[in-house]
Amino acid sequence: FLNFSRKLVKFEVQSQGTVQGHGVKGLYRGLSSLLYGSIPKSAVRFGMFEILSNQMRDETGRLDATHGFVCGLGAGVMEAVLVVCPMETIKVKFIHDQTSANPKYRGFFHGVREIIRAQGIRGTYQGITATVLKQGSNQAIRFFVMTSLKNWYKGNDPSKPMNPIVTGLFGAGAGAASVFGNTPLDVIKTRMQSLEAHKYKSTLDCAVQIMKHEGPTAFYKGTIPRLGRVCLDVAIVFIIYEEVVKVLNKVWKTE
Repeated sequence: FLNFSRKLVKFEVQSQGTVQGHGVKGLYRGLSSLLYGSIPKSAVRFGMFEILSNQMRDETGRLDATHGFVCGLGAGVMEAVLVVCPMETIKVKFIHDQTSANPKYRGFFHGVREIIRAQGIRGTYQGITATVLKQGSNQAIRFFVMTSLKNWYKGNDPSKPMNPIVTGLFGAGAGAASVFGNTPLDVIKTRMQSLEAHKYKSTLDCAVQIMKHEGPTAFYKGTIPRLGRVCLDVAIVFIIYEEVVKVLNKVWKTE
């Protein structure tokens, strides 16, 4: 608890420093690239999950936790390749550039143009291995936990409706599980996509160097601020997802 309190205080101090140095808008650096990627990322994730889960449900329409894990893994890998890796690489580079002494990117689109001009499309796919590992495990954990909790809540009645509040609580739990389960991969991914990625020969080399020079605790840097963001994020996303599915099932009925 004391360790948690110290990290929370440290996070608050860092946030205050950011606001004092760059104003409130300093907390929103990289927001544009995040927004540009959120819609296609969610579309690919849940679209792929639905495609896979529809092949794995039993005759009652129930999806067990193991199949939920597999479907989540497939959804995570697909979103990593099609959306997350290029968008995250651009976002990380843009944030690092804006915090440097002499920023060279005038805006999101200018930054994308400069990255591609200097490094080609390949420049937007730095850390692809780490991203696939991170997103795949991330969604596998989330959908495994979410599927497990939904099956527990519904019992023997797969058609039992879920209240949005319950969905939100389950989603927050799934988000927390994913944070503790794959924060090390997120740290490695971020390092591999930063402006200093050239220091690492590969994803494995990045992990080895972090362990060698910074110790095991370095793999959990940012866990506390990420925990609050991810829990709220996943809760909201799953609520929206479940409610949209309910509407679509009413509009587009299939046999």
